[in-house]
Amino acid sequence: MVDNIENKVLIREFNEDRDIEVVGKLERDCDIGSKKGISMFINMIGDPFCRIRFYPLHVMLVAELIESKELVGVIRGCIKCVGTAFGERNVKLGWIVGLRVSPTYRRMGIGLKLVNSVEEWILRNGAHYTFLATEKNNIASINLFTIRCNYVNLSSLVIFVQPICSRENDISQDIKIEKLHVDQAISLYKDRLRHKEVYPTDIDVILKEKLSLGTWVSYFRKEGWINLYSEENDQNVISKSQSSWVVFSIWNTCETYKLQIRKSHPLRFLYTTLSHAKEKIFPCLKMPMNDPVPSSLGFLFLYGLHGEGENLGELMKSIWSFASRLGANVKDSKVIITELGVCDPLIKHVPNDSSMSYFNDLWFAKKLISHVDDRDELLVKGQLGNVFVDPREF
Repeated sequence: MVDNIENKVLIREFNEDRDIEVVGKLERDCDIGSKKGISMFINMIGDPFCRIRFYPLHVMLVAELIESKELVGVIRGCIKCVGTAFGERNVKLGWIVGLRVSPTYRRMGIGLKLVNSVEEWILRNGAHYTFLATEKNNIASINLFTIRCNYVNLSSLVIFVQPICSRENDISQDIKIEKLHVDQAISLYKDRLRHKEVYPTDIDVILKEKLSLGTWVSYFRKEGWINLYSEENDQNVISKSQSSWVVFSIWNTCETYKLQIRKSHPLRFLYTTLSHAKEKIFPCLKMPMNDPVPSSLGFLFLYGLHGEGENLGELMKSIWSFASRLGANVKDSKVIITELGVCDPLIKHVPNDSSMSYFNDLWFAKKLISHVDDRDELLVKGQLGNVFVDPREF
């Protein structure tokens, strides 16, 4: 154990003009996903506000050595509002992402000081809980959050990855996939999200974002699906027969390559991210590890997956086929990815064959104050499994 130097470190807000290049180097120096470092799955080289920019309330803090002014760590946080299945009111949550500590200065208390500082910011902005995610094999990160920061493990989620085109012609003639108007999709999700233990209350913002390609419903033709429009209250109302059906939406990360000139775009450095995640992505593409990352490589993200009925297996299979067919027509799209909680009923219906790869993501939470509403207290008790994975966080 190296001597603790946390008293010689200043935690301050990120200054883009003076810190952008140094933080980029810090990101490159940190081994993404390695057991040696503290990381949160995805690389953010080049755009330090990636994954938090979509949220109005967000912050990035850096750790700076007081004497030398060297930047030795960074962390991001944001505030989001979620609904829960435990109560009828919304809850403000803090989300921590992208913790990095320079390899030279690890195990000196800097990571702990960064976490504590972003927690203080989250509390000042009205959130009483904070969440974060890390990879299952990132032991250093897990130990920091559970042993030193008193986080509790809420859930294990599974990230599924499959190459484009492996299923593009595999849709049964008995199944229909119908695209919903965005207002219909919003109405449907707002009606059904109460079945999720945690879900975003701003689903309308997500669905109207240009990176969201749309929302579809997969169902059996003979059972049917009925979309009704109510002129009395000028709202889209969706009703259904007692059928089996699955709703899903698709988020397009490949659009990053068309928007690289926009400095603010949060996904434009996906190429660099994939360069650091070859050991995860390349096996899915059946590519040798010594091959270079293709010059153009992106993915479509399946989100908002929710199904009802008894015959969901074929419907889930059709969704992956549909996404693959769609992705084949999206420039630079190579992979389909989705993430589901281990207790989500749909997880057992994800197609299981040699083309599918998967790995685990762990969710942790912490209560920041001692007294909270009893209904909210359930957020950090028990296991969360049936959750809505927000594509903005991925």
